[in-house]
Amino acid sequence: MKLSSVLCLSLLLGICSGVGHAVSFKYKRLGNPQDVQVRPEAGIAMMGGGSDLSEAFRWLCGKANGGDFLILRARGNDAYNPYVNGLCKVNSVATLVISSRKAAQQPRVAEIIRQSEAVFIAGGDQSLYVNFWKGSPVEDAINAHVAASKPIGGTSAGLAVLGQFVYGCLEDKPNDADLTSREVLTDPYMKRVTVVRDFLKVPGLENILTDSHFARRDRMGRSLGFLGRIVMDGWSKTPREIAIDQTSALLVDGNGRAKIVGTGLGVYFLQVTEAPEVCKPGQPLTLRNIAAYHAPAGATFDVRDWNGEGGESYVISVDAGQVRTSRIGNAVY
Repeated sequence: MKLSSVLCLSLLLGICSGVGHAVSFKYKRLGNPQDVQVRPEAGIAMMGGGSDLSEAFRWLCGKANGGDFLILRARGNDAYNPYVNGLCKVNSVATLVISSRKAAQQPRVAEIIRQSEAVFIAGGDQSLYVNFWKGSPVEDAINAHVAASKPIGGTSAGLAVLGQFVYGCLEDKPNDADLTSREVLTDPYMKRVTVVRDFLKVPGLENILTDSHFARRDRMGRSLGFLGRIVMDGWSKTPREIAIDQTSALLVDGNGRAKIVGTGLGVYFLQVTEAPEVCKPGQPLTLRNIAAYHAPAGATFDVRDWNGEGGESYVISVDAGQVRTSRIGNAVY
């Protein structure tokens, strides 16, 4: 057996690295080195980034039903392992770092994903997830995971890749957190606006763009530009967005019903109702009558029926790059 296929596990800690020319992956595991056969429940834990929400992780662990909990990363370490292991009663908690396209081709990597009961995609840089994993066995294994009604979650960049539509930040430079709302509203076709589609196929998140750190980093304007692009590029006539603020989370059951938790400003649900009047290269965006719903902590929302309780409905319009809303005081957030 090749060393890249050997899984080195002890009762409390396992470490595995693929070897060869730039084909490395890292795998560290806490708990039982043997997989268990349990029946998990479908669910999506969508976290907006910032401080991790223990309530959201416990919820996702509960969906795993005592099975194996796997954290996926493209960079970083296994810091989540002891944190999740201390919160949850599961068979094991492991971190798999897949840091290149060659690593994503390794059969052992896809096998580890297939054997997990819950998958959580960590924060970082979503361009690495798209560039390294799209079109690979990793993408296939994650999609097979959710198709089998197993739970999935993500925070920050890990949340950003859960929807059908993804801001990929693939051009210019990675970690494109400084792409501002003003830049996108001024020119939705500027080079750095790179929206991709059909990376992951999470049931219930079709026709949806997902984003994180939403109010904290003032991302409403850039989201409206992304939605306008999706319409103008012919991907959808009425795209939707689930945008989650920092330290907030949306916990979606398998039936599409969700609750909002956390200490941030909650979750924003947006839907395009009419085509942009102006969405062209070099011109500011004009896009009217976006249906918006703000759901704070404690509110609920049905992702399938697209309606909620305990929140506020309002309308957002963009006129030549200027955002206005029907809220008192023209508040966007």
